[in-house]
Amino acid sequence: MRAKLPSKAGFIDRDGVNLYYEIYGEGAQTMVFLPPWIIVHSRIYKAQLPYFSERFRCITFDGRGNGKSDRPADAAAYSLDHYIADALAVMDATDAGKAILVGLSLGGLHACVLAAYHPERVRAAILAGTSATIGPGYPYMVPSHFLAARERFEGWDKFNREHWLANYPDFAEHFIRNIHSEAHSTKQIEDGIGWASDTTGAVLAKTVEARAIRPGFDVGEAMYRKIRCPLLLIHGDHDQIQPYARGQTVAEITGAELVTIPGGGHNPLGRYPAKSNALIVEFLKRRLGIAAPARPASRTTKTKKALYLSSPIGLGHGRRDIAITRELRKLYPDLEVDWLAQDPVTRLLEVWGERIHPLSARLASESRHIELQAGEHDLHCFQAIRRMDEVLIANFMLFQDAVEQGGYDLVIADEAWDVDHYWHEHPELKTAKLAWFTDFVGYVPMPAGGAHEAFLTTDYNAEMIEHVERHPGVRDRAIFVGSPADVAPLSFGRDLPAMRDWVPKHFDFAGYIVGEHPQTFGRRAELRQSLGYRSDERVCIVTVGGSGVGTPLMKRILQSYPMARAKLPELRVILVAGPRIDPQSLHAPAGVEVKAFVPNLDRHLAACDLALVQGGLTTCMELTAAGTPFIYFPLRNHFEQNFHVAHRLDRYRAGRRMAFDTSTPDMIAEAMLAALQAPAAFEPVEADGAARAARMLADLL
Repeated sequence: MRAKLPSKAGFIDRDGVNLYYEIYGEGAQTMVFLPPWIIVHSRIYKAQLPYFSERFRCITFDGRGNGKSDRPADAAAYSLDHYIADALAVMDATDAGKAILVGLSLGGLHACVLAAYHPERVRAAILAGTSATIGPGYPYMVPSHFLAARERFEGWDKFNREHWLANYPDFAEHFIRNIHSEAHSTKQIEDGIGWASDTTGAVLAKTVEARAIRPGFDVGEAMYRKIRCPLLLIHGDHDQIQPYARGQTVAEITGAELVTIPGGGHNPLGRYPAKSNALIVEFLKRRLGIAAPARPASRTTKTKKALYLSSPIGLGHGRRDIAITRELRKLYPDLEVDWLAQDPVTRLLEVWGERIHPLSARLASESRHIELQAGEHDLHCFQAIRRMDEVLIANFMLFQDAVEQGGYDLVIADEAWDVDHYWHEHPELKTAKLAWFTDFVGYVPMPAGGAHEAFLTTDYNAEMIEHVERHPGVRDRAIFVGSPADVAPLSFGRDLPAMRDWVPKHFDFAGYIVGEHPQTFGRRAELRQSLGYRSDERVCIVTVGGSGVGTPLMKRILQSYPMARAKLPELRVILVAGPRIDPQSLHAPAGVEVKAFVPNLDRHLAACDLALVQGGLTTCMELTAAGTPFIYFPLRNHFEQNFHVAHRLDRYRAGRRMAFDTSTPDMIAEAMLAALQAPAAFEPVEADGAARAARMLADLL
């Protein structure tokens, strides 16, 4: 899912070539993102556009030769003159005026040409991994290397016209992998290869052939000396496409600010988006006076402030986070808590009278992304998280604004993976103490993913381990929601430690945290009466959490209802669709009660006789704590539900696991009747987890 869609998109015709453009945001200042070399297109800026369009009017376009723009047949159509004329035409058509330019790679050269010869159009320019006509280059990127006759194409000999025409995908993969030469760049490489497939070797070859056409203006050192606008260069010192020394030369001649990314490759905007975005914000504030998010004034009171981030994937996180906050307020009665949260968690917070940070309304929906990634009771959770990178960086940047504006003493992050990742990657961005909560540690490959998925999960786990061990102080407190025995007896991957060896060294254990422990609800008979349940009925609740992923499961369970009711007339089924599923879309049979949203669902789960749920941990553990019999259906390909959750439920001897694929309605009906007749004998769940967690947080305050 894209974190933000353009507010306007279209084509302009310049000399018979259609150029596709997009406009994001409505700020008073304009930023124009210039296309790099056409092996990729404008999606290369996906980590910048959602964030900067919150404050600027952002324009991007596909260069001729890729994306949705035309691919002219004549090599002369790809000359530098045409690319500069294209940029000016798009700026004119979109009323860009005098804009801030952002140029990656070849886009950096184009930005310099515009700044030198069209200064009235350029307020400032940010060049990332910039291409240049001055400074040393790599010998494998010159026309003679490109045109040389070869028998074999290995390494950089793949930068060759003959090879592009014969096996362009092989070259594209080689080139993209060298753009992202840093470790743990699998997602950036995957994206780049996908974008490269939107053009061809024949089209790309024309862009190299066109370099022989002399532009109608000087592009030598004298051009760079003409530039007067503020310049920021961001360049990795391990760039395999444009040498770092080339960036140094441009900075020296133009007087530009040069920020070095140690060990960085060619695309810092994609590989280090949080750092790059922060550098751009500070540069614009420093050189143009464009205000960055305001920092708080010094506080005159001793009131403590916390910013709480609660995972939107399921409502159970919200219930446990509210429980922790209530316990923390017993220790700090004047504690001010702002919640940076998304629907449906915000609905729960509103019921409890909590204060929601205004930036919450601008967060990209993680729940929506998960729903779009799901199939019929199928969610490849690991891949869904990987594909959520655009959403996560957009939300992290809003979080960074919130924490810098708010002057918080503590950030409490319940599985806010973006915050944990980017603060570990760039500890200098951290501006408050961080308490990190999670109820599982470690990605696990699903068997269907084969060797490649095992490689990817190992790589992601290795990066997390390296982050924590290199910067142990980023997490001021890492709290595992559970006990050491709840850590799955698995390995993080080949040549990596076992989870049970590594996790206890880096986490404190709070025990399991239930939103409100059922032992506080009073006697079960009285609870049932207060909720309107009769003693002569058997109540079954069907619920799938706060996302829309559970629709297929609900529909199948509804098919089983008439069969179960026929054998058990006193059966009463209540289906809680959740806030993101339209109850009318379920077409529930007569006799089934359908609720859209039940804020005190934990009480109903404690009072009912049976529950049918997905495989989410928080709901299953609420049922375990209540001693309520339940049947759970883990989502296919959901590694957390199939490994981490299943391990924990087995330890508590809780629930009956069924596979959606092989569970017919009549089988579900039989399982319901069997579960209602078999008494539950679960292991007890801790009642003091929230209080223990609150004491751990209090230490940080």
